[in-house]
Amino acid sequence: MLIGLFPELDAPGGVQRAGRHMAAVMTEFAASRGMECRFLSLNDSPGLHRITVSGREIVFTGHDRAKGRFAMAALKAARRKAKLVLAGHPNLAPVARLMKFAAPRIKSIICTHGVEVWEPLPRMRRQALQKASLVLAPSHYTADHVKADQGVLAGRMRVLPWALDPQFEALVASGEKTKPPEGFPAGRVILTVGRWLTSERYKGMDTLITALPKLLPRWPELHLVAVGEGDDREWLEHLAEESGVRRHVHFLSGLSYAQLAACYAACEMFALPSRGEGFGLVYLEAMACGKPVIGGAHGGAPEVIDDGRTGYLVQYGDAVQLATSIETLLANPELAREMGKRGKQRVENEFRFNAFAKSLKKILRELCES
Repeated sequence: MLIGLFPELDAPGGVQRAGRHMAAVMTEFAASRGMECRFLSLNDSPGLHRITVSGREIVFTGHDRAKGRFAMAALKAARRKAKLVLAGHPNLAPVARLMKFAAPRIKSIICTHGVEVWEPLPRMRRQALQKASLVLAPSHYTADHVKADQGVLAGRMRVLPWALDPQFEALVASGEKTKPPEGFPAGRVILTVGRWLTSERYKGMDTLITALPKLLPRWPELHLVAVGEGDDREWLEHLAEESGVRRHVHFLSGLSYAQLAACYAACEMFALPSRGEGFGLVYLEAMACGKPVIGGAHGGAPEVIDDGRTGYLVQYGDAVQLATSIETLLANPELAREMGKRGKQRVENEFRFNAFAKSLKKILRELCES
């Protein structure tokens, strides 16, 4: 049996999407070897759930934030001759470690993502990471932090970049033209996508808003479209009002994948000047749609964005540098198109879901056979 522990699977967000990708690959790997898969989610609603990723049905049990029931379910699953457990977040590493008592020979993989491991974790989580059979990181930047801040040995680390979502990949490949959703403005559009939470202001949405007054005198038809949800929207709307650009800032939420793909297709560029992206799946989405991207010169973003070739990297909070990068792309449409083409080619060469699946299956095979 293979066991997957996840914080959430049926929810928006990069961590959740990466979890679905891993669960899909584990399901396919287990089926090819006549093995059983058991997936447990801590935060999803209670009971059995079924979701589909690229034609692969994933069945998992939600525990509605009940940590005790979640841990007991994990221990019970481990007793059923489990060969391997994959924990989709460092917060779940102690549960994976606890499962060793029920199944002493079980191998464990802990997945890290970014900012959550860029500083030392509490002792129990840190020790659980150190004792894992393997720790995965989506970027070398995060892997270096895991080694330095969590004390994980280099031999137990592996860098496995996340991939473009297969459903999104299929939408882009089909070339099907979908009309942008209601509320998407006419004119020249900067697109940003994320979760607008008070706890995640490091994404730099406020800097995008404060950069607009520097751009609008020359580009009065310019608009910023922010796709996503979160408790910080009211603060961001107030900031746009204070900056005198409220009419040029548009918030969209609850979009389908097809509608999101239509937003990427209709925008002129993508920007998320964050200081806390461990990888940045949204950068891949924009690049797959042939758009130049602007990201923060921090974290894992520089491993996705080739500065000066597929887009630009800017210092977090620097509205002047951000405005200059945006203006360069607005003033040079041919340059923007060339950057978009190079980004699209890079995604096709390096970040396809099939390549991710092949790499993860190799890791699963190595651990199951060791």
